[in-house]
Amino acid sequence: MLSVDQISNNKEETLIGLKKRGFKDLAVIDKIIDLNVSRKKIQQELDQILFESNNISKEIAETFKSGSDNSNVSSLKLKSGDLKIKSKSLSDQLEKTKSDIFELLTSIPNIPDSEVPEGLSLDKNIEVYRSSENPESEEKLKNHWDLAKEYNIIDFELGSKITGSGFPVYIGKGAKLQRALINFFLDKNTSAGYTEYQVPNIVNSDSAFATGQLPDKDGQMYYINEDNFYLIPTAEVPLTNIYRNKILSVDELPVLLTGYTPCFRREAGSYGSEVRGLNRLHQFDKVEIVRLEHPDKSNQALSEMKDHIKKILAELEVDFRILNLCAGDLGFTSSITYDFEIFSKGQKKWLEVSSVSNFKSYQSNRLNLKYKNKDGKNVLLHTLNGSSLALPRVMAGLIENNQGNKGIQIPKALVPYTGFDLIN
Repeated sequence: MLSVDQISNNKEETLIGLKKRGFKDLAVIDKIIDLNVSRKKIQQELDQILFESNNISKEIAETFKSGSDNSNVSSLKLKSGDLKIKSKSLSDQLEKTKSDIFELLTSIPNIPDSEVPEGLSLDKNIEVYRSSENPESEEKLKNHWDLAKEYNIIDFELGSKITGSGFPVYIGKGAKLQRALINFFLDKNTSAGYTEYQVPNIVNSDSAFATGQLPDKDGQMYYINEDNFYLIPTAEVPLTNIYRNKILSVDELPVLLTGYTPCFRREAGSYGSEVRGLNRLHQFDKVEIVRLEHPDKSNQALSEMKDHIKKILAELEVDFRILNLCAGDLGFTSSITYDFEIFSKGQKKWLEVSSVSNFKSYQSNRLNLKYKNKDGKNVLLHTLNGSSLALPRVMAGLIENNQGNKGIQIPKALVPYTGFDLIN
């Protein structure tokens, strides 16, 4: 969430950033600035009244204590009563104004970083890296849902029977490959200095708000009405909220966290062929990495996260590329995002398997997450997160890209985790 000071002190910069995103309700900026002026005025009036009221109380107490003429005490009490009424009215106005400002602030997305490309559509995303110049195969390869059925490793129809579409059942070597990927990703993350956490898969509304899922993605999350809980759309939510309402010392930075969770997304709407097989699910597994960084070091941290995921994908022996997302394709809370996509040779298209983002102080403002600088001042930290990695499309790519006459070959790096090198 942007701060009022950030908007007031950098109005033109804020407007330019929001225009770059394609944000339409630019009038909200002036509304916030005007409301903040009103807030300050009400606060000043309230402070003055409280000051007068306090002086009157002292004067009444002094009069009784000294035993002097108290004929004016009654008028002082009347004046004190009037001030209390005014104080109550101003306090109510102040709280209403603060609430109005807060509601408007939650409607504004993050400001794009200067490195974010201009553009509002997917075709404006810029490819910044590709592991192979020509990943396409001339062979006519099967797609992963046909291979899954042929080798009996994923049953989509059984998942539909148990729950509904978007809830696949992994079987035998398919289930073992899924588990192997989770352990492989976690081991890679912990080896890189991330501390592993096992976190709840259900969060309260405060946690969902703090990382920006509420109110922006309210309709995309599964909601438990009786308890006012949400099923998590990503481990980013519980992992980052570990540090909600915390003030860290500089010595504690950076904080690196990782965790595996199932993820739940309603994914409302129709996407045509994009929903086939593992391409888009309502429940899927993902390993996440989260970093809490000093503001001066978050750009370097983002670069390190990108390099980390590149190394993992290289070990999986898949063709992949990295996209710098344009302003119109950024998530609501992100300042800059890089998408990692692997090439699916069976479907002959790119599949997103990771997004790595720097939120800067947008999340930490909601989280009330700060560090104490050398001057003793509490300053907002920067938060970053990335998929390391999301399993469904990684699985789809591995199945399609490693198919052969004898079966589906397992990448060498995964064999110690699966206990087998071929699905046949």
